[in-house]
Amino acid sequence: MSTTEAAPAPWPPSISLRLPLREGFAFAFDLEKAVCSHGLFMMAPNRWDPVSRTFHRPLRLASSPSTSLPVSISQSPPSDALEIRVFGTDSLFTQDQEAILGQVKRMLRISVNDDRVVREFHELHEIAKKKGFGRVFRSPTLFEDMVKCILLCNCTWPRTLAMAKALCALQPELKAGISSEDFKPKTPQTKELKRKCAKPKTKSKTAIRLETKFGKSIEEPVDDKTEITNDSKDHADVIEIGDFPTADELAALDVKYLAERCKLGYRAQRILSLAQGVVRGEVPVKKMEESCNDCDMLSWYDTLYSQLLDIPGFGPFTCANVLMCLGYFHKIPADSETIRHFKTFHKINCTITTIEKEIVAIYGKYAPFQFLAYWFELWEYYEETFGKTSDMSASEYLRITATNMKTKENKKRKK
Repeated sequence: MSTTEAAPAPWPPSISLRLPLREGFAFAFDLEKAVCSHGLFMMAPNRWDPVSRTFHRPLRLASSPSTSLPVSISQSPPSDALEIRVFGTDSLFTQDQEAILGQVKRMLRISVNDDRVVREFHELHEIAKKKGFGRVFRSPTLFEDMVKCILLCNCTWPRTLAMAKALCALQPELKAGISSEDFKPKTPQTKELKRKCAKPKTKSKTAIRLETKFGKSIEEPVDDKTEITNDSKDHADVIEIGDFPTADELAALDVKYLAERCKLGYRAQRILSLAQGVVRGEVPVKKMEESCNDCDMLSWYDTLYSQLLDIPGFGPFTCANVLMCLGYFHKIPADSETIRHFKTFHKINCTITTIEKEIVAIYGKYAPFQFLAYWFELWEYYEETFGKTSDMSASEYLRITATNMKTKENKKRKK
């Protein structure tokens, strides 16, 4: 009796874009350090593979903004280039190549201005220079950064990760045109208290702590420094998940549906207001980005801060975080995690109203890069406490909480 073996599954189509790293970088570019430098890299749809040292997520096409393709980014010796593999296609328009490369450059802060920042910061901070720290990971778009900064407020880190994942799980449904009426929540939404709001109808025994969370045929290459190759054999370990929703995809949703579907609580209204403001042109995200290319970008800070503060639900902490994502590093977003860090690391007791004086005293010498000095110090402390983030699996991200940090600190004191 003869048997026949099933034919192997065909390799998924893919295209590889090679992004050379300019000569003259302040230090040799390191993908691992550029990605694993801020809690944003842990939030869906981002995925860092600790085994292959490869970063994965979907990225949008310019020719079809509603279309996202899975992308992997890797760096192999010699480290003079990044390989960006785009799955699900064997060809890309030039404008799509540019869009994907642009999103990669934004996430990893690869630009002339970003390199200037790293170089000047290293002149002020010798230890950060020795350890190769200088680029803080961010999202491929400002809108995604803004929404994720909202998700960082007034909740635990595991909850933040869960909300980001839920938004990405929702995105394919939005793309497919599934309406709110099609959604039937399986479990009731967790109740929570919103700070500085009217008293809730029922009292809660649990207080919410504020914690920092952290086509057609291929056209000509984008420029003479970008090499393009086709290689369908390397399909990598790309998990096909939903992309992070755009403002257009979110703007038409019902706020109650969004809150229930993604367990966002009061943040649903803030996210919806932001999305609608972007769609109507009231929140000029493109102009905000362009201001960062100004040689005198610091002069734009107060204007941008005022614009952000006018967005419903955007307070000083959220505004400062968004501006940090834009590249303004002279302000430190301060919350209870900042206060905890000052107490445990610097042995300084302060409050949210007195911390600014301490920030000036400790980090003023690093101006205009006070945030980079603070974040280098804080991120090093996190990794000393919990382990190297680039070696962690995604399930281990849930351990990085203020409660677990206090437990580990108490154990150190007892020793």
